[in-house]
Amino acid sequence: MNIEVDTEGAFGSAVVKLESGEKFISEAGSMYRASSNVEIEVVSRKKEGQGFFGGIASGLRAMMAGETYHLNSYQAGGGPGEVGLAPTHQGEVRKLEVHSETWICSGGSYLGSSEGIELDTQYQGLTKGMFSKEGLVFVKASGQGQLLVNGFGRISEVVVDNGITIDNGHLIAFTEGLEYDIGKAGGGWISSMMSGEGLVMKFRGQGRILVQSHDPSRLGGILGPLLPPRKS
Repeated sequence: MNIEVDTEGAFGSAVVKLESGEKFISEAGSMYRASSNVEIEVVSRKKEGQGFFGGIASGLRAMMAGETYHLNSYQAGGGPGEVGLAPTHQGEVRKLEVHSETWICSGGSYLGSSEGIELDTQYQGLTKGMFSKEGLVFVKASGQGQLLVNGFGRISEVVVDNGITIDNGHLIAFTEGLEYDIGKAGGGWISSMMSGEGLVMKFRGQGRILVQSHDPSRLGGILGPLLPPRKS
């Protein structure tokens, strides 16, 4: 399997090149083209052995994470094939090699993964979920393989050796082992609000973090009042 990521321009995308028999999983609705010999199957997020109620719980956790209940599975047959994937937001796509590190993806940042990646959900707590702007549940990716994430604007990686502050709405993913708290940006609440930052995520520990340069919720807050009212 080979994944080619287009990082030029404002609209990132990826082309997954599959050998015969290989599979790749993506977020539903992210495919924009596929070879004629690629079989596309819709699968649920239910894990093997979960049962009916376990599948419902997985679906609810997925929707809380900003993801859809279903995933798309692609498998090439009778020879090599390829699948083109792209996120909804304009911005970059980043490919991660998952081996010894487990990645925790914020809501909506997961795009796709190879067959060796195991996906699960991680509840981050009611308080953190309400104030982090990243959702109540994160997507946890572990195992061996390749992981695709997407961000709004430019994606950059930060190596954390002790601690770092990330503005709310800019988190893409971080490695397991890092912990964070929600706090004010400045010395006091008034100065924090006047700075335009408000609440931030204060990480501690050692690991890696991917951040996006733009916050889609802020853009929505600016554009929303300018749009004409919806006609009933």
